Amino acid sequence: MEPTIDPATGQSLPGDAIQRVLFVGSTVHVYNIPPLTSTKGHTAAQWTADGNQRLIFTARLRIFETAWEDESAADPKDRERLKVDIILEDPASGQLFAAAPYVSPAVVEPVIDSSRFFALRVQDPAGRKAFLGIGFEERSDAFDFGVAVQEARKSLGMEDASVAGVPSRGGGGAKDQNQLAATTPSKEEPKRDYSLKEGETITVNLGGRFGRRRPPPAQQSDTPSDNQDVSSFSLPPPPSSAQNFNTTGTNPLLPPPPPSGASAVRSQQRDRKRLSAQDLGFDDGQFNEFA
Repeated sequence: MEPTIDPATGQSLPGDAIQRVLFVGSTVHVYNIPPLTSTKGHTAAQWTADGNQRLIFTARLRIFETAWEDESAADPKDRERLKVDIILEDPASGQLFAAAPYVSPAVVEPVIDSSRFFALRVQDPAGRKAFLGIGFEERSDAFDFGVAVQEARKSLGMEDASVAGVPSRGGGGAKDQNQLAATTPSKEEPKRDYSLKEGETITVNLGGRFGRRRPPPAQQSDTPSDNQDVSSFSLPPPPSSAQNFNTTGTNPLLPPPPPSGASAVRSQQRDRKRLSAQDLGFDDGQFNEFA
């Protein structure tokens, strides 16, 4: 049985070492990226400018997870070892181009203007480090790469809850990042006491929803005000002539008004002639001398 080879160093691993491949990207473009000059992050547009002049290699990318037991550990519980390596190699010959031991989330950093590009911190056997840019041709491959990095972070027990290095399919990563954040352990916040202490009060302002409330309309009272219209106290009009008859329409309910005109004048003259002289204020005198 051939010994297991460390993909990052090319050295042999213990016979009981177990390796599994978390991700394979067949076509990954490698860029010589400029130093980071902004705290916002790397920008892929600088890598691909001027006709991809910073493109140095097209590699195959693989992520290896290696587990073995360290016999030199005194405590048997501490013998288990686990590491993850991101390998860039020649797709034709399999020769190692660069290795990035995944020892912290800062090893893989996403760019701020694309979901297909990442900054990868590689390290040689002497411990020297450098940043290379990697870019995937398909967004689905970049997404699978981010998921594999997230799985490696969980396997290594890293407490960093950052979802850096996990792009989203189709450019919208809200759903994917929410799912990844749900699997990340969160620190329990200390409980706070919101109960009222002795002597403390709460003031509640029940203001209107749309600003100041309108004043309620003035209630009407039985006593008329000075500004009321005088016409409201006028008597109703007299009933019309049609209302002077009962339901049968034969007998008047009220007497008709006195007649007017020439007939009334003649009637009054006849009444005056019937009056006696005494009624008119004349008499025959005490001794009937005017008789």
